[in-house]
Amino acid sequence: MKILFVIGFASLFFIQPAAAERADREKPIHLEADHATVEDVNRKEGSRISTFTGNVVLTQGTMRILANKVVMKEDMQGFRHATATGDLVSFRQKRDRMNEYVEGWSERAEYDSKADKIELFRQARLKRGSDEVQGDYISYDMNTEFFKVVGSKERGVESGPDKRVRITIQPKNKPEE
Repeated sequence: MKILFVIGFASLFFIQPAAAERADREKPIHLEADHATVEDVNRKEGSRISTFTGNVVLTQGTMRILANKVVMKEDMQGFRHATATGDLVSFRQKRDRMNEYVEGWSERAEYDSKADKIELFRQARLKRGSDEVQGDYISYDMNTEFFKVVGSKERGVESGPDKRVRITIQPKNKPEE
């Protein structure tokens, strides 16, 4: 019950109806790394697994993910699922029709191009402007800007000294009179 209240309360800071930059979905994914391997797992089905290691930079339009390692799986329809790991994985994407970015950090991030979603695992943090949420796990839907945040106590894992969800919502600027 507490977690639902926290999610409902936290969603207030993403209440404006704006999503991630819509044009990003139509742009190619670019990857840079110190080393890469590509394996066609099943040529008949068109699936492929690519592994990128060392200073990995994944970009698609305004979306950018930085990590030590990224494993990208591509299905026969061209949808991609990337798992990024590192000391600190970072994520950043411009909001649609706004001069503002959503940023995230965690030890592991999973990006699903089909669902247009990113999941942040272990010591996860998501920020928009001055507002911020923290927890052990954050699921962020890039289309709707809906997110779910869970503390490590709820997940039953010990990822840090603080097991609770933390949310900081800054006051909105009052119009000048």
